[in-house]
Amino acid sequence: MQWHMLAANDVAHETKTNVTAGLTATEAEKRLRQFGYNELAEGKATPAIAVFFRQFQDFMVLVLLLATIISAFLGEYVDAVAIVVIVIMNAVLGFIQERRAEKSLAALKQLSAPQAMVLRDGEWVKIQARELVVGDIVKLTSGDRVGADIRLIEANGLEIEESALTGESVPVAKSAAPLLTEQASLGDLHNMAFMGTLVTRGSGVGIVIATGMKTAMGQIATMLEEADAGLTPLQRRLEQLGKILLIVALALTAAVVAVGVVQGHDLYEMFLAGVSLAVAAIPEGLPAIVTVVLALGVQRMIKRNAIVRKLPAVETLGCASVICSDKTGTMTENMMTVTQLWAGGRTFSVSGVGLETDGEFSERNRTVDPHRAPALGRLLTMAVLCNSSELKEQNGRRYVDGDPTEGALLVAAEKAGMKKGELLRDYVIEREFPFDSERKMMTVIVRDRNGRRFSVTKGAPDVLLERATRLEWNGREQALTPAWKEAVEKAVHQMAASALRTIAVAYRPLTDNEKIQSEEEAETRFIFLGVAGMIDPPRPEVKEAVARCKEAAMKTVMITGDHVLTAKAIAKQLGVLPPDGKVMDGATLSRLSVDELEREIDDIYVFARVAPEHKLKIVNAFKRRGHIVAMTGDGVNDAPAIKAADIGVAMGRSGTDVAKEAASLVLLDDNFATIQAAIEEGRNIYENIRKFIRYLLASNVGEILVMLFAMLLALPLPLVPIQILWVNLVTDGLPAMALGLDRPEENVMKRPPRRPDEGVFARGLGWKIISRGFLIGLVTLAAFMTAYERNGHELAYAQTAAFATLVLAQLVHVFDCRCERSIFDRNPLGNGYLVAAVIVSLLLLFVVIYYPPLQTVFHTEPLAALDWLLIVGLSALPTFLFAGSLFTRK
Repeated sequence: MQWHMLAANDVAHETKTNVTAGLTATEAEKRLRQFGYNELAEGKATPAIAVFFRQFQDFMVLVLLLATIISAFLGEYVDAVAIVVIVIMNAVLGFIQERRAEKSLAALKQLSAPQAMVLRDGEWVKIQARELVVGDIVKLTSGDRVGADIRLIEANGLEIEESALTGESVPVAKSAAPLLTEQASLGDLHNMAFMGTLVTRGSGVGIVIATGMKTAMGQIATMLEEADAGLTPLQRRLEQLGKILLIVALALTAAVVAVGVVQGHDLYEMFLAGVSLAVAAIPEGLPAIVTVVLALGVQRMIKRNAIVRKLPAVETLGCASVICSDKTGTMTENMMTVTQLWAGGRTFSVSGVGLETDGEFSERNRTVDPHRAPALGRLLTMAVLCNSSELKEQNGRRYVDGDPTEGALLVAAEKAGMKKGELLRDYVIEREFPFDSERKMMTVIVRDRNGRRFSVTKGAPDVLLERATRLEWNGREQALTPAWKEAVEKAVHQMAASALRTIAVAYRPLTDNEKIQSEEEAETRFIFLGVAGMIDPPRPEVKEAVARCKEAAMKTVMITGDHVLTAKAIAKQLGVLPPDGKVMDGATLSRLSVDELEREIDDIYVFARVAPEHKLKIVNAFKRRGHIVAMTGDGVNDAPAIKAADIGVAMGRSGTDVAKEAASLVLLDDNFATIQAAIEEGRNIYENIRKFIRYLLASNVGEILVMLFAMLLALPLPLVPIQILWVNLVTDGLPAMALGLDRPEENVMKRPPRRPDEGVFARGLGWKIISRGFLIGLVTLAAFMTAYERNGHELAYAQTAAFATLVLAQLVHVFDCRCERSIFDRNPLGNGYLVAAVIVSLLLLFVVIYYPPLQTVFHTEPLAALDWLLIVGLSALPTFLFAGSLFTRK
């Protein structure tokens, strides 16, 4: 139903209501039972136990559980218990983080009005907004939260702030007249009021045409429920890694069993050996280490004003190639600010943003004292008098009680030392004619302390010019000739070309006997004073942040509900829109299919006048092009796109609860620049994950090869399963976790984002793992064979020597993993956590070898000093002897 195109009587007919009496209580109760309460449906809360068991759905965890079952079946209960402990630790960490962050979509309900004034049985009564039904006649006044979607049938100076729903930064003037446009965005439906929006001025009456999930807010809630971000790149890579390791483990088990049987060994013995190799192939500590490193990354990001709600999303920022950012409140201040004033034929620039009163007036880059510019002072004085808003302060925070446009004028006046409260000691407001969207003006009748009376008006410049007969120019009053009028229009046009919203101020002295009874009498024969140009200004730090993102080969895209001209001007100021970049409006976007948009989207940098479903369409088009998309925003209208993006970012201060619930990342300071810091942290986290994967898998390759080589050479097994498990969980775990705390390399933000389809083993990582693992396996086997021969084939002693060599070789190798180029390219002692982890691992190794109760558990024997010299020498070979050889590819 095109409600905005219908006349008031037709709307009443369609909703079966009486405009003068409203619904009867009986009819309202009947509709309430039939259609339900006027509230947004909540998503079903996930039980805590379900959240906990969801942690076991990871593919790598499932592989570990399979290894646990096999180990228990073969009687290796110590192995089985150790793996179970690791898996449970991983699940607990994930559960704690997820339960801290997760809340239900009930936050949407907080945007609903608690009460509403409705006409029932011919009388105005106040009811709970949840009891509103289609056909109710609702009265709206300044300060009200709109309780349902309403078709207005009366509007008296009514303005509604809709930024949370549409993204537009200024209140929308409403009217009751039908609209002729069939297809229009929410921001253009001037005869409609939507659930969750706020009345900032005037009053109105309307008919409820939609409630609950059928409202515009409800449709967003539906999109939010249906939006699906899918797996993050890290989750996809780890799933891929788990499958590879499972295949390797199964292949090794089969190969070992086959080789052993051929060589005449017992089948059960060979199967046990094969399972030992399978255990060696799977890095049991990897899921836990990934979780812990992500959690530690979360703590670092909090220090940089970013709260992570979903752990796997931390590293996704590191590969973001497109940042889709809402304009209002994200890239701009979400606070109208006067930046230019034209008065007496002179143009003044005004510095300072937001509600802060620190600012200067300048003309042609020279500071101007407003008290020595009479025309400027008069313009600001009259703008304050013809103003129904106030600047207030609560809990140390300033805010505008009323219209943001009027608030901007009050702030500009305070920068000149003019406060409304002080001015009203010299002037008395005798009468006010509120702003009306048809007149496009507001007028007050004032009297000063000398008894002189004035009619003061502010409104659209073109309207005031038509009603003006004179103007102030260079301190003198002039007749408004066509030439002077053209000069004023030129000044207004220059402001509009810079995307400034313009508002003019005029006045007329009244005689003592002149009685003003109507707007028509007050709003005529003006003396035109000047024009104020205002805009929701860009955040000062955003331009640099956009430039840094560009340097990191990430595209920033502005998405806004504002007009094309405003969006284009802001985008140019911030460096978002390049000279050859395209701008697309919502109407054009609606006509394009997803396939057509996908073909064009790489050339588009600004989307203006868009609706919530457009944002979702944009995000999906970028994702289909293969981009990793970050979507930032603060309004309800942003929530579906935030949830659907690979990484959703919400503003912590100005953001609605709905946007925060949909996001993976919340910025505490609402600062776009914080995104750049978060991206740097995300990139570093991913690089650190690659570092410890390289470390863990190279170690595992060494373990596999030493076992395999020994079997092929018909030697006894150099390592027993419990020793392999010790290496995987303890010796590897601590240094790997320390690698996860490594500081970023200097060029981390000068590289392009990694490709979304980049595998775990990309950029030569697979070769480094295999080649260094081969060397570790070789020196471990050498230590085993040497000790085995020198000590009269004492198997436990030789296995201890192999065990110690394997551990030491890995602890040396961990320093090489800090840099993808060479161990010599970074200070080996630059990571204090890593140095401490290596020392602790060494101490634990000595405990396992020399503490008698543990010798029995780990099948170890004390080693002689001479053997330690051999072990240390062999352990250093893989890293230092071949650091620049063919075993290291760049």
